Amino acid sequence: MEPIEKLSRRSFLKRGAAAGAGLAALAAAPAQGAREAPLSPERKGVLVDTTTCISCRNCEWACKTAHDLPTPPLKAYEDKTPLSSMRRPDATALTVVNRYDNLKEPGVPYGVKVQCMHCEHPACVSACIVGALTKQRASGAVVWDTRKCIGCRYCMVACPFQVPAFEYRRALQPRLMKCDFCFSRQEQGKVPACVEKCPVEALTFGPREDLVRVARERVKASPERYINHVYGELEVGGTSWLYLAGRDFADLQFPKLAEEPPLGVTESIQEGVFAYFVPPVALFALLGMVMWVAKNRPEAEET
Repeated sequence: MEPIEKLSRRSFLKRGAAAGAGLAALAAAPAQGAREAPLSPERKGVLVDTTTCISCRNCEWACKTAHDLPTPPLKAYEDKTPLSSMRRPDATALTVVNRYDNLKEPGVPYGVKVQCMHCEHPACVSACIVGALTKQRASGAVVWDTRKCIGCRYCMVACPFQVPAFEYRRALQPRLMKCDFCFSRQEQGKVPACVEKCPVEALTFGPREDLVRVARERVKASPERYINHVYGELEVGGTSWLYLAGRDFADLQFPKLAEEPPLGVTESIQEGVFAYFVPPVALFALLGMVMWVAKNRPEAEET
């Protein structure tokens, strides 16, 4: 392969055309969602008990620290002012905690941690035209490869939970910013940083199938404490993150979703765009080449 600094205009266009042909072939192929590899029965999950969460925001601090994001001192998270308004994860915070009134015990509000749900059949993975997003069959994590991403933002449109965020300030080197389920920590045999830091054990990490059973047992044992719904057990085909609550999930800003995975929708969008419009194929091929060169130039210059 030619060094980055010697990549000629002719070679650039030649590779762009090859990439365009590959994308066109991809667009003409049948949808692949129905042939997904089976998930491991030992894949992991987290059960979030919103009736136990005290909104301490320690998980926010732990997440930022684990992912090398700018992090205020832990003591700064004692400030509860941010809890006065609804927040969403963004490019600077992969998880946030929101607080909601407890109608049964007004003095004990519910804390709701929000992050990527790591769907069993992720719409973002299905929507990604270059395979930059993948579902890890063993751990359950949905992870992202920055080297493959061309910045099309399809994943942001496809996500039923509206979680993925991009660093728009980095025009040619944007990173997808979302919870990665502490995938690297899991590979080292560790639990996610937020789970480890929770002081009241509102977050339980373990095999997803076991967590579903535990959640149902809690609901059955304490019907006065929980509504009879384990959020994430069935929504969009299931998610790795599961929730228990004492109020209707709609009151806690959870979207009401069907049980069927939205893979058919995202694949239909791809086929509709690329089957009838050649220019988008060429555009994404060219954009992919530009971003690949921009991302790899510093590495080439160092060697």
